[in-house]
Amino acid sequence: MILATIDAIPGKTLEVLGLVQGTIVQSKDYFHDWFSGLKTLVGGELDSYTDMIEEARSIATKRMVDEAEELGADAIVGVRYGSSSVMDGAAEIIAYGTAVKFKRRQTKSVSADE
Repeated sequence: MILATIDAIPGKTLEVLGLVQGTIVQSKDYFHDWFSGLKTLVGGELDSYTDMIEEARSIATKRMVDEAEELGADAIVGVRYGSSSVMDGAAEIIAYGTAVKFKRRQTKSVSADE
């Protein structure tokens, strides 16, 4: 499955199948949340939250791809990601784009009379 942030695949004619998306709301456990809260006092990257967001983005992408495969898509164009905080320590990640199928080129048949 080709994923592209652009709206076309160079050299391909596309048939639009429709919008596909994948979403997840993910949180960290209380211990990680509490420890990360302490780390904000001294600054620096909150590794457990970075890992959480990377995992959530991966799951949302897989769900989007699964939906596109059900439609028979060859690619997803215009891929975008969004996120929002649902509550302290929990985030929603959404991946979305347009599922497309590559149109096959018509081949001209040649008869023996030509």
